[in-house]
Amino acid sequence: MRKSIWMFVSCMVVFAMLLSACGTAATTEAPKPTEAPKPTTAPVTFGLLMVGPYNDHGWSQAHYEAGKYVEQKLGAKMVYLDKVNPADRAGTTPAQLAEELVGQGAKLIIFNSDDMKDSATEFSKAHPDIKVIMASGDQVWKDGKAYVDLPNMVNIMGRMEYGKMMAGCAAALTTQTGKIGYLGPLINDETRRLASSVFLGAQYCWTKYLGKNAADLSFKVTWIGFWFNIPGVTSDPTQVANDFINSGYDVIVSGIDTTEAVTEAKKAAAAGKKVWAIPYDYVGACEEGKEVCLGVPTFNWGPAYLATIKSFADGTFKSNFQWNGPDWKNINDPDTSAVGFVKGAALSADGSTNLDKFISELAGGLNLWKGPLNLQDGTVYLKDGETATDLQIWYLPQLLQGMEGQSVQK
Repeated sequence: MRKSIWMFVSCMVVFAMLLSACGTAATTEAPKPTEAPKPTTAPVTFGLLMVGPYNDHGWSQAHYEAGKYVEQKLGAKMVYLDKVNPADRAGTTPAQLAEELVGQGAKLIIFNSDDMKDSATEFSKAHPDIKVIMASGDQVWKDGKAYVDLPNMVNIMGRMEYGKMMAGCAAALTTQTGKIGYLGPLINDETRRLASSVFLGAQYCWTKYLGKNAADLSFKVTWIGFWFNIPGVTSDPTQVANDFINSGYDVIVSGIDTTEAVTEAKKAAAAGKKVWAIPYDYVGACEEGKEVCLGVPTFNWGPAYLATIKSFADGTFKSNFQWNGPDWKNINDPDTSAVGFVKGAALSADGSTNLDKFISELAGGLNLWKGPLNLQDGTVYLKDGETATDLQIWYLPQLLQGMEGQSVQK
């Protein structure tokens, strides 16, 4: 979930359709046979609100590309606003900006960040006639902790836990110092479970494929305070990445929306240091530094967005909660898989082979969310042999034992 920070900043329409009918005058002559007019359906117009720039090579661009995918597959029309965040649009809320998209004809609005969660709920209640997709939220999860009865909303999230485990595996198979740094955004349930997934994947591959002692692997999380840098509000991710590098952390795994982990690793490598990075979200993120990029765990929102918008178009839309996993037949299939992992050029041949083995194990049912596992403070999280439920994973209350870094915001 992407926790809202709109409380930290100062806060900021629908058109009617006309129908016409026409008749034919009576005539004494028999009418000539004519071909019945073919029914026409106007293309669906949907709106997309993105928390960052549409071309950020990260989270927001993955959503933008999904919107283009829907346009292509469905013949729909997308209208959008990007940089929907307190720094770039101070004084406005996502709900207010959604009104702008409705004014442009949108009949379905996508809110693409949990930072917009409260606003998405507000908008959904105020506009029961407009359908809403809330990406990464849990409002309509009936078993969740934040359930709200919103018949016009669908929650969509990918099971990125798998992609993050793959990232952790690639990091562990590459590190030469045994020190992995995690560049984290803000602290909430989502970010704890994703950082912990990287740790679980790293620890498994470190011990299983390299035969090393788990205690010899260091894993540190540093949070910047938001999904990307906001000068004067967050820590500078460039500085955080360099702090890792200067402290001997030779693999940086990113959890933020932008590519500082890769760009700073690239600079360090050019200066003669052995360092690698793993960005996040977007299939093309390695392009920022191919020579140091081990790969990228990717979100593919296209198939779920297409299915949901198509259901709106054909009148079968129903409120539901989706937590979509990989298509294990091909985790990078753009038409079927919600999450995947694209290998980077910097991943060694041995690393690639072992990563493939790990992915095959996951596809075969390997579950790293299984006890014994403790939380960071030593509290038992999962007993020996106990498997975590979806609720336990989604609402992870702390980082896991063995991880360094804050578990809650101070």
